[in-house]
Amino acid sequence: MKKNIFKKLAAVMVSAAMVLSMSTCSAGSGAKADGDYTVAVIKQLDHASLDEIANAITAELDAIAAREGVTIKYDVYSGQNDQTVLKQISDQAVAEGVDAIIPIATLAAQVAAVSAEESKTPVVYAAISDPTAAELTGIDYVTGTSDGLNTTFIMDMMFAQNPDITNVGLLYSLSEVNSATPIAEAKAYLDNKGISYVEATGNTNDEVVAAASSLVASGVQAVFTPTDNVVMAAELAIYEDFANAGILHYAGADSFVRNGAFATCGVNYTDLGTKTADYAYQAITEGMSALSDYYLMEGGIITVNTETAATAGADYSAFSGMGELVEVQTTEE
Repeated sequence: MKKNIFKKLAAVMVSAAMVLSMSTCSAGSGAKADGDYTVAVIKQLDHASLDEIANAITAELDAIAAREGVTIKYDVYSGQNDQTVLKQISDQAVAEGVDAIIPIATLAAQVAAVSAEESKTPVVYAAISDPTAAELTGIDYVTGTSDGLNTTFIMDMMFAQNPDITNVGLLYSLSEVNSATPIAEAKAYLDNKGISYVEATGNTNDEVVAAASSLVASGVQAVFTPTDNVVMAAELAIYEDFANAGILHYAGADSFVRNGAFATCGVNYTDLGTKTADYAYQAITEGMSALSDYYLMEGGIITVNTETAATAGADYSAFSGMGELVEVQTTEE
């Protein structure tokens, strides 16, 4: 099925030299005739969430190979958030005849779908928050896992922690399709409560840092960011400014929190990666017709950064009755 996104992405030039980060592994052993499979795992860019997902995918491919007595060879690539590089990687995977492409994050999935349109190579994406908005539904060779965000619940967390909030910052990237729906939901939530908000956007690391600084200067009391890959890549550069100003950053994934954001409620990305690998193997061995349009992962895990809470002087005891609570500290992974 041809869609608007295909038209937008098909014009990408692929003449530039490929720039990629690759690791190659072989898992298990099996008969070449019908038990020898190859998979391309393509991260949109390098950051904690996507790395965690990729690691879970490859670990599960290894486990499947051992369990099923087959061989699964895989390459892991990073497109460095560059559409041209992503297109080259996807085109190369199709040309090499891989049995499945597993793109991680929205742009990587959209590009892979374009590359596989003629060959119908199974594209089994990971971590697409809004597959419908990304125009990745209703395509017979595309499926995957969704980390759809419960925006209302995260906003409820924000006001449970501090019922007196009067001004909220919304930090996101205009280039992230994933962010459009949850930002609209956050605005509607705040409008309904009569709470003012300030929007700040950035499409590069430097722009996100500048946007975060503008929110600090504007005097917001809390900031919301959905599962936005551009902001995630910059989290380590902004979390201290927020915490030192007493501004609590609520984000769409636990990787943000592990990189310094205050709190989230979302899916476990290791579980998501595992499910994606299972889906990919099923697509290879049973065909795409055996799978649904996409699989929505269950969330409900509240993650809080205790170091950030201490710096900001924030009490998060209100979260204890809202779901499973996981306490973490800041890492640079």
